[in-house]
Amino acid sequence: MQPQPPVPVPGLHPLVSALAETIRAARQSLPGLEPLPLAEDLSSVHGELDGETLFIGNELHRCQGLRKLHLELARLGNGLQILHCVWFPDPHHNLPIFGADVVAGPAGISAAIVDLSPTTDCLPDPISKGLAGIDWPPFRQVRELPGWGTIFSDKVCFIRPDGADEETGFNRLVRDYLEVLCTCVNTSAPEPADAVSTISRYEGQLNYCLQQKRNDKTRRVLEKAFNPEWADRYIERLLFDNPPPP
Repeated sequence: MQPQPPVPVPGLHPLVSALAETIRAARQSLPGLEPLPLAEDLSSVHGELDGETLFIGNELHRCQGLRKLHLELARLGNGLQILHCVWFPDPHHNLPIFGADVVAGPAGISAAIVDLSPTTDCLPDPISKGLAGIDWPPFRQVRELPGWGTIFSDKVCFIRPDGADEETGFNRLVRDYLEVLCTCVNTSAPEPADAVSTISRYEGQLNYCLQQKRNDKTRRVLEKAFNPEWADRYIERLLFDNPPPP
């Protein structure tokens, strides 16, 4: 089944809305972009958590060089809002994993992170050079990475935005990261399936997915709102599914 058009989520925090549009705009520049099949019960999800309605909307695509582009928007009642986005590369291509997350609540944005994460020992040279040319806003509240954060690059930005100016600056930084990645995706050529580099990137992406699954907060929320079996399916098949062998 083809994924449904994006489901509008009313009342989102301005940064969540703006970042979703930044990601969608960048997505449109990619070569051979097409929707990925997505089961109806995963496209638009409704549940209940602590007496409040939980809504999750998912958008799923692929393109030449990237095996899966996933954008998730979630809202719990009038409180918690989450934007989660990961673009997984095809291991045949020397490309990093793009990831961005924003967590918002009644008091504002509590966490915002963006990275181009390597699947080998280091980022591809064109990515490193592109990121080196980006000017970071002077964010005032830099957050500490979780214990499993070794999967991120040294260019990861993990902050608590301090005011609307920093929220705008973070959105601009994500746009700049995506511009670097999209430029490389549009010029990327596949390497053979049996190449050492391809196998290494495949194993690196497996490790990335494994480490992300160590975030027990996500699993606990999904299990409580739905059930453990559904949570496993959502995490293993949609959020952090393993790449197919080269």
